[in-house]
Amino acid sequence: MTTLFLMVGLPGAGKTTKARQLAEEHGALRLTPDDWMIPLFGMAEADGKRDVLEGRMLWLALEALSLGTNVVVDFGCWSRDERSAIRWLAEAEDACFRMVYLPVDEETQRRRIAHRWANAPAETLPMTEADILHGRAHFEEPDAAELGGRGVTGPPPGWADWREWAADRWPSFG
Repeated sequence: MTTLFLMVGLPGAGKTTKARQLAEEHGALRLTPDDWMIPLFGMAEADGKRDVLEGRMLWLALEALSLGTNVVVDFGCWSRDERSAIRWLAEAEDACFRMVYLPVDEETQRRRIAHRWANAPAETLPMTEADILHGRAHFEEPDAAELGGRGVTGPPPGWADWREWAADRWPSFG
C-alpha cells in the first residue's frame, strides 16, 4: 500500500532534511514548494503563486499515489484544516497517511534559519523576525488525537467534503 508522508512544522524545524531522508528510504516522490518558488518566481510568496503551486503538487501527489508511488508532501501545513484535508484526500486514494511533525523551539529555529541563509542564500528563502513571529502566531500545533490519526472530522461548515475545501484552499488543485 502506498503512503503519503506529510511534513508538518515551522521553518527551521528540519522538515526538508527529514523529507529527503524519507523520500530516499521509501522510494518516494518529494514535493517541496520551496524547491520551485525561487527558480520559478524568485521569491517565496509571488502574488498567490505558492498556493497555485501547492495545489498542482497536491494533485500530482494524488496521481502518484494512484500509480503506486509513495509521496512526501513538504508544505509545512500550519493549519489543522490543511492537514485534515490532505489526510482525507490520501485515504480516499486508499493510501496510508503518515504525519511527520517536527517541533522546534524559537532559539533553534532562529539559529537554523540564520545558518541556512548564510550558507545557501540562493537555495533558501529569506525570513525576517516578523516572518518568524507571524509563523509562530498562526501555527496550529497538532494535538495527540491528530498525531494518532484520530480526530479528522468533516470539513468546516459550508463545504460538502474535504475535496471541495481543498479546491478552494489550493486553487489549482481541483
